[in-house]
Amino acid sequence: LESTQSEFQEISVIETYFGKTLVTDGKTQSAQFDEFSYHESLVHPSMLNYFHQSGGGQARKVLIGGGGELATAREVLRHTSVEKVVMVDLDKVVIDVCVKHLPEWGGETVMNDPRFELIVGDAYKYLLETEEVFDVIIMDISDPIEAGPGIMLYTKELYEHAKTRLSPNGVFVTQAGTADAVPSPHSVNNQQQDTTCFAPIRNTLAEVFECVCPYTTGIPSFGGDWGFVMAFKATDDGKVNASEQAERWSTIQPERIDQLIEETIKGGESSLGLYDGITHHRMFALTKAVRKQLASDKRIMTKDNPVFMY
Repeated sequence: LESTQSEFQEISVIETYFGKTLVTDGKTQSAQFDEFSYHESLVHPSMLNYFHQSGGGQARKVLIGGGGELATAREVLRHTSVEKVVMVDLDKVVIDVCVKHLPEWGGETVMNDPRFELIVGDAYKYLLETEEVFDVIIMDISDPIEAGPGIMLYTKELYEHAKTRLSPNGVFVTQAGTADAVPSPHSVNNQQQDTTCFAPIRNTLAEVFECVCPYTTGIPSFGGDWGFVMAFKATDDGKVNASEQAERWSTIQPERIDQLIEETIKGGESSLGLYDGITHHRMFALTKAVRKQLASDKRIMTKDNPVFMY
C-alpha cells in the first residue's frame, strides 16, 4: 500500500494474512487483525488502576511516549475522565502514513479530538524537560535495540525521573517486548545471550517504584505473547504493604474490573475487543515458566549498562 523512508526508519504498510500491517525497518508494529489486543492491554489496566488506587479519582492527564499509530491515544480517549492527552513521537512520517492508510487505528478522529496534543519530538528529551505532571504515563515505544532511538527510555535513570512527573496516585506502564509462555532456551539458560527484556524492564522498574506488575497478552501477528510492565507508588496504607498492593491489583475480582470499565470507558465493555475482568486475570496470571525466568533474571537497565533485545 505504501513504502517510504523517513529520517529515522523505513516505513511500510502492506497486506498480510493479518490484514493491513504496519512494518518499520522490517519488523511488524501493528496489524489490523489484532492491534486492539496490544493497545487495549497497554492502556486500560493502567487507566483503571489509577481509578482503583486513588479511591475513585479518574485520570485526567495522560502522556504517551511514542504511539505513532495513534491507537494508544484512541484507547486513552475512550476514558470519559480524560481532559488532556500529550503524545510525543519522534517520527511524523509514521503518523502521516497511519492517518492515511490505517484510519481504524485512530486517524483523523484522534488527531481532531480537542483533548489530544501531538508533539513531534524525542520523548526522552520531553520527559526530562517538561514541568507537567501526569496521572498516567504510557510508553508505547520502540524495543530497546542497540541502534534504536528508544534505549534511554528503558533505563533506571529515566524511570526515576518519570516518577517525579506522576501525580500522587500516578501509574507508569511500558511495553516490554516478547514474553512467551514458554521462554526460549537461551533466555532461560544463558543471560549473556538473552535477547528478551521482559525481566530486565520489570527489575529496573522495581528499583524505582514500590509496586510493579508484569503481565502478558497473546498477539498472533507478533508471533507469540507480549509483555507489559505497570508500576505505581504504594498508597499510604499501614495495613497493606507494597507487594500486597501490587498482588491485589493483579488478582482483583473480575466483577470489579467489569464495573470499572462500565464506569470509566465510553461504550463500556461492549466497546472493547479484548479486555474485561476475566481477561485481566489471564493477563496477570503468568505461567510457571515465565515466573521462574523472572525470578532468576537479575539484570538492571541503566545508562551505563543497557540491555539490548538485539
